Amino acid sequence: MPRLLLATNNPGKVRELRRLLDGCGFELVTPADFGLAVEPVESGSTYAENAVLKARAFATAAGCLALADDSGLEVDALGGAPGVQSARFGGPGLDDAGRVGLLLKKLGGVPRKRRTARFRAVVALACSDGGVRLFEGVQEGHIAAAPRGDSGFGYDPVFVGRGGQTNGEIAEAAKDAVSHRGQAVRAAATFLRSLR
Repeated sequence: MPRLLLATNNPGKVRELRRLLDGCGFELVTPADFGLAVEPVESGSTYAENAVLKARAFATAAGCLALADDSGLEVDALGGAPGVQSARFGGPGLDDAGRVGLLLKKLGGVPRKRRTARFRAVVALACSDGGVRLFEGVQEGHIAAAPRGDSGFGYDPVFVGRGGQTNGEIAEAAKDAVSHRGQAVRAAATFLRSLR
């Protein structure tokens, strides 16, 4: 079975990608399986640019097909921020909880109807020869007044989807069915199955 490298060092993303890519026809491997210590600099100005940077770096280092994503939260009341900077929002000293706290502080006093937001993900599949395919997914919603739920990671506890619960309150399978990353990775999985 050919290998597909999950081009991330984020354990939460690895778990999610394994679920979403189950049955894609490829053996799913991680950078640790290859002994890789690749940390590409996400210098792109778009999700697509960053996803391609990561996928190509890992594909070249491992010599096999690699899948990377870049995603972010776009809050309308903040002019689309944090956007492509979502994982670095507030600087390197903040963890997920710190970034969520900063987001809620910036939205202090903003009424519910103006807290509209979306999660956006772009997935890149890169071959070791540099060829790339892109897939995108978007989940619409709004930002809650306070975190709710202990599932997921990142901004999940404050992102309320169409069902009225945060991504941190719903079960993994339910989240996978509607999330931005779920949409993009499912499209990539369909493409991967067509290669087999």
